[in-house]
Amino acid sequence: MVNAGKPLTGNEVALHNTRESCWIIVHDNVYDVTDFLDDHPGGSKIILKYAGKDATKEYDPIHPPDAITTNLKPEKHLGPVDLETVEKVEEVITNEERTRQARLAARPLLSEILNLHDFEAIARVVMPEKAWAYYSSAADDEITNRENHAAFHRVWFRPRILRDVTAIDWSTTILGHKSSMPLYITATALGKLGHPDGELNLTRAAAKHGVIQMVPTLASCSFDEIIDAAAPGQVQFFQLYVNKDREITKRIVQHAEKRGIKGLFITVDAPQLGRREKDMRQKFEAEDPSEVKQAGQGGVDRSQGAARAISSFIDPGLNWSDMQFFKSITKMPLILKGVQCWEDALEAYDTGLAGVVLSNHGGRQLDFARSGIEVLVEVVANLKEKRGLNFPNEKFQLFIDGGVRRATDIIKAVALGATAVGVGRPFLYAFSSYGQEGVEKALRILHDEFEMTMRLLGARNIKEIVPGMVDASNIHLHTVSVPSDNLYESNYERLQGARIRAIKGKL
Repeated sequence: MVNAGKPLTGNEVALHNTRESCWIIVHDNVYDVTDFLDDHPGGSKIILKYAGKDATKEYDPIHPPDAITTNLKPEKHLGPVDLETVEKVEEVITNEERTRQARLAARPLLSEILNLHDFEAIARVVMPEKAWAYYSSAADDEITNRENHAAFHRVWFRPRILRDVTAIDWSTTILGHKSSMPLYITATALGKLGHPDGELNLTRAAAKHGVIQMVPTLASCSFDEIIDAAAPGQVQFFQLYVNKDREITKRIVQHAEKRGIKGLFITVDAPQLGRREKDMRQKFEAEDPSEVKQAGQGGVDRSQGAARAISSFIDPGLNWSDMQFFKSITKMPLILKGVQCWEDALEAYDTGLAGVVLSNHGGRQLDFARSGIEVLVEVVANLKEKRGLNFPNEKFQLFIDGGVRRATDIIKAVALGATAVGVGRPFLYAFSSYGQEGVEKALRILHDEFEMTMRLLGARNIKEIVPGMVDASNIHLHTVSVPSDNLYESNYERLQGARIRAIKGKL
C-alpha cells in the first residue's frame, strides 16, 4: 500500500493518468488499475477516461460495490485519498440528457398510473438509453421474452358464483414466512442504473407492504447495505450466482445466513449469458472499434454490454453434485432458480431441495425456452404421477416468474399449483420512473387487482383458488406472433439493425 497511514492527495493521483500508469478513485480509495485495463470486460477506454480522477459516479450504477476490491490484487489497493485535494470532475450535460430530464419532469402524476404497463411505458422514455437497453433486453429475437407474457393469455378463468365474497384474503406463506400477497420481488441486477437508491427502493417498499424481497448477487447496492435498510423482522431471500471459487461462494452464503436471509435461491440457468442484443448494441455504439475484441482471438470479449461486465465470475461447471456442497455449508432452504422441465424439477425433489423456480431468466438466456406457467402445468402433473405430490405443497414449493403484469397472471399460477410468483422488471420500471413511491404504487395496484379478481372469481382466500377455476387446456399451444395485448405490445421495443457511426465533421 502506498503511503500507508497517510491519505494520498489528488495531485499524486492525477499524475497517474496514462495507460502506462493508471490510478483511479472509487469510494474515496485509490486503485492501481494499470494491469487490469486490457482485462476489463467494459474495455479500457472508459477507465482511461477517469485515469487520475474520481470514477465513483461512473462505477456505481454498473458494478456491484465490491467488484473492484474482488478483481484487483490487494497490492493494487493503494489506500484512501484526501477528498479535499481531489479536483472535481466537471459533468458535461449533453443535449440528449437535457431532453431526457425534460421528459422526466413531464411524467404523469403517480395518481394517473393505472397498471404495471404504465410504469413500463414511462420508464422507456425517461430512463437513459443504456439503462433501458439493459433492463428491457432479452435473448436473440426476444421470442421467449414475449411468450412469457403471452402464455398467460392461454389460461382462462372458470368463475364460481353465489359465494359470500364480502371478506377477501389473499395473504399466504412462502417457505413458511408470511406474505401479504402470493408474490415476491424477484432478483434483478444493477438497480442504480434506474435510480440512485437502486435496490433500496425495493427493500423499503417491500417492508411497507409486507412482501418478500429476493436480494440479488449483482445488486448495485452492497448486500449489507440492503440488509441494513430492512425493517425489523423483514423477511428477505438471497439469489446466488455461484462463483468458480467455492470458498468465495461459501463465504457469501454463510454471511447471508448470518445476516438473517431465510432462503437461498441458486441460479442454474446461466452457465453462459444469452446474447442480449439491445444491451450489446449499446456497447458497440459506446466504444471505438479498436476497443472491441472478438471472443476466441485473445483478450476479453467486450461485446456483451453491461451484462458481460458484471458476470464473468459465474461457474459454468455447476452441477447436481454441488447440491451436497450447499447442504454442507448452510441450513437455509435451497431452491433452484431457472428449472425449465419436469425432469429437473423431479431431480430437485429427489435431491431433497425445498423447491424450484420455473423460470427462463426473463427470456434473457435461451430464446424459445418455454414460459414458467407452461412448465408449471407439466411439473405439477408429473410430480403427482411419479411421486404422489399435490400442489401447493409445503415440503416442495413451486414458484414461477417472467412476464407477469397483472394480478390475474399471479392468480392463474396459484390455481395451477404455484406457491407464489416472482415479479421483477415491473418494479424496476416503477422505481426508475418514480422511485420508492413508484414501487409502492405498483404494489397497491396489484393489491386492488387481487381484491377485484378474487371477488369476481368466487375465491375468498388463497386456498379457494383451485385448478377447477382455470382452463389451461391450450397452455401448450405455441405461436410466434404479435401479442394480442396492445398494452404490452406498445411497450415492446422492436430490435434494431446495425447503425452506421457518426461521420466526423458531418451531421
